[in-house]
Amino acid sequence: MLWNSVTLALKAMRRNKMRSFLTMLGIVIGVSAVITMVTVGNGATQAVSDQIASLGSNLLIITPGQRMGPGRDGSSAGPFKQADADAIRSQVPGIKALAPTSNASGTAVANANSWSTSVTGTTNDYLVTGNWTMSAGRAFTDAEVLGGSPVCIIGETVRSKLFGKGSPVGSEIRIKQFSCQVIGLLQGKGSGGMGRDQDDTILMPLRTVQRRMAGSTDVNSIMVSARPNVDTDALRNRIERLMRERRHIGDDKSDDFNVMDTKEIASTMSGAMGILTALLGAVAAVSLLVGGIGIMNIMLVSITERTREIGTRLAIGALEWEVLLQFLVEAVTLSALGGLVGIILATGASIGLTKLMAVPYQFSVSINTLAFLFSGGMGVFFGFVPAKRAARLDPIEALRHE
Repeated sequence: MLWNSVTLALKAMRRNKMRSFLTMLGIVIGVSAVITMVTVGNGATQAVSDQIASLGSNLLIITPGQRMGPGRDGSSAGPFKQADADAIRSQVPGIKALAPTSNASGTAVANANSWSTSVTGTTNDYLVTGNWTMSAGRAFTDAEVLGGSPVCIIGETVRSKLFGKGSPVGSEIRIKQFSCQVIGLLQGKGSGGMGRDQDDTILMPLRTVQRRMAGSTDVNSIMVSARPNVDTDALRNRIERLMRERRHIGDDKSDDFNVMDTKEIASTMSGAMGILTALLGAVAAVSLLVGGIGIMNIMLVSITERTREIGTRLAIGALEWEVLLQFLVEAVTLSALGGLVGIILATGASIGLTKLMAVPYQFSVSINTLAFLFSGGMGVFFGFVPAKRAARLDPIEALRHE
């Protein structure tokens, strides 16, 4: 009986191809919109997580002021000194690497090319805390770090702007009023948190930047990488207690520094992206609801057109539930076919959009299955009332219908 109902449904759809296509179109658009929005949203969430992870593993960043980023209040808080970094290294257990940094900016010039970039004065531990690897050259020697030698390691973006595709190792670049020998090239990492190009950077020994560019011995931030299996929350608490003691902050005073765990950033941003993805999916699901209403409307029109056919079936012995099943199956067939077409279109759209947005494509079996089942459920929900109406027709009145 079920197969006969499916056969009748397919025949009815073939008799009215254009109407069936337009009816399915609402379901197709709804299913494809929901799947595309969720898939692209999941890819964007993964891209954000990957970018933050590229900043460093088990990484804590200590900065003056109570906030990081634009508008942070670091100017009202005293800067760090090298002694603060040394105290953390010697008194806080569980640290794998620690890198004090002094930040500056300037225009680098080489081979008649110039490029404005950021300069970070630091130590070799910066390569560990930031998960950096060298693609050419070498890191700083102890003598270069202690003596503040004019040597530098450049990022991939700086290399491409100043040297093209050639090797920069051994060349010299000029920044402000001094020349700096390029001793190494960092392997490219791409965009980091907030879309910042991590490869647009130049590393120098800390004392070099302090003496020649910053003009002070201030330390702008301290990057701390925890050892494997060390609880970063406990490590953070120990660092906060030490820094409060060193900066003479009373019990009734708030911290004038910030210890940020990159895992918190990843969790916060992933949560925000997840909420945004769910919101977009919910908005797209409205079109699926509209498609279901379209199915109900068309099924009511179809019942009106086929009243005599229904009356004939009932008159020759068809049961009420058989007529109900016939039109219910027709509604479900329309919505299910629309769901399948929507999944195919969504797959193509998702692949195209993720490539355009440079985010990973993540095929989700669960969301595709859920969207298909939901589209079938729409056929059952919106097709039941018209089918019930058809099943309850009086055979005599139906046969007399013009």
